[in-house]
Amino acid sequence: MRITSLWLPFLAPLFAVLVGCSEGDSTPSGKATPESTPPDYPVTWRFALEEIEGSVQHAYAEALKESIEELSGGRILLDLFPYGSLGTSAQLTELVKNGSVNLAFASPGHLADQIPEVGVFTLHYLLSDDSEVNRRVLASPDLLALFETPYASRNLKLLAFVPEGWMTWTANKPLRTPADFEGLRIRTMTSDMAAATFRAYGAEPQQTPFSQVYSDLQLNKIDAQTNPVFAIEEMDFYEVQSTLTVARPAQFISSVVTNGDWYKGLPETQQRWLDNALREVADVAWKTQERLNQARLESMVEAGQLEVVQLNDDERAAFAQASRQVREDYVAATGERGREILKRIQQLVDSLEQATADEAG
Repeated sequence: MRITSLWLPFLAPLFAVLVGCSEGDSTPSGKATPESTPPDYPVTWRFALEEIEGSVQHAYAEALKESIEELSGGRILLDLFPYGSLGTSAQLTELVKNGSVNLAFASPGHLADQIPEVGVFTLHYLLSDDSEVNRRVLASPDLLALFETPYASRNLKLLAFVPEGWMTWTANKPLRTPADFEGLRIRTMTSDMAAATFRAYGAEPQQTPFSQVYSDLQLNKIDAQTNPVFAIEEMDFYEVQSTLTVARPAQFISSVVTNGDWYKGLPETQQRWLDNALREVADVAWKTQERLNQARLESMVEAGQLEVVQLNDDERAAFAQASRQVREDYVAATGERGREILKRIQQLVDSLEQATADEAG
């Protein structure tokens, strides 16, 4: 990524701080560096978000900040940068890779162009209808392990998957059948895999940055968009769209990442604080997205500006059938590792759904 002069005043101090924050090189084994001499505390880590204040990501980041500052006794400080502070989602990932920020959210919607395997989370009707099953699938150590090598290939370390709720569709008409998408200019996230399913429905995906969606809808450059409910409300998309279709095709799933070399180079104590803090806040995003999505749906409905259409099982089945072919595109793009990831997710969903049914019976 070419960094313009606009960024230079900001990035220069970042690089200086990061040099001070990396107390020693990683050991040959790649494990955390033993803390032979105490670092100069406090140390500030920078966490870049793909969403604005008040979002699911912001709630997660605030919880992580509170946790790690408490666990470290104030020796680690977390500085949060909501969306728009540092650039687009793709630019945030580059800032992590080159060491300019320490932590960031990175969603499959753009990351799949660099790490094709994460495109699995943009596939429709792969996860369960049961939210608790999906939470357990995404927290599975087996699943996380399958993504370690793909992320590492881009000098990224995957710290966690963060689900943010069901993706929904807005347009100026209901979207009840794949035929309703024919010729529809729908904004999708910027990866080709994110757009592939909508092409299968007959739509014309438009891959534009999140910050540009409102104006493109307002100026009729696009006809529709897809996002979780909370994002539609907080970005005011309902002001320029008349109908929200709830089809529950996929969860919006982001990941928390860091620079692989930076993580390996952390002193053992700091690495332990980070790992423990991540475990402590694992359920925050899940609970927050449920609360925010419901509250903001009610808020939009009460405002009287948005019609909400809930698809029935038969309507959802038609979309599921139309989207099946995209799974083959995913395997073609990712090879055997992608095939294994797809297979493992399906196995986890099936086994956890069965376990849930057994518990209920």
